[in-house]
Amino acid sequence: MGGSPEEQEAAMTQWMNWFGGLGEAVVVAGSPFGPAATIASDGAVGEGGHSSLSKYSIISADSLEDTVGKAKGCPVLTSGGSVDVYEAMPIG
Repeated sequence: MGGSPEEQEAAMTQWMNWFGGLGEAVVVAGSPFGPAATIASDGAVGEGGHSSLSKYSIISADSLEDTVGKAKGCPVLTSGGSVDVYEAMPIG
C-alpha cells in the first residue's frame, strides 16, 4: 500500500476491483499474515516464518492453470511483488 491516503485508496480500489472481477471464485478473500515462527525438525523454534508469504486468499478454479490465469490480475504484481499459486489436494 502507498504512503499517502490517496495512494492507499487507489491500492484498495485495485484490490476490490480484482476481487470483484473474480466473483464467486473467491472462496476466502484472506488476510495478511502477522508474526510467525518456524519449527525445525529437531523442535527448535526460530522467529519469523521460513517462507516469504505475506497474505493468503482461497480461490475456486477448474485447474491450476485456471487459477494462474485469475492470479495474473492480482494488484501485488503491479508493484513488483509475486504470487504463489498452490492447488489444495483433497484428503480421503
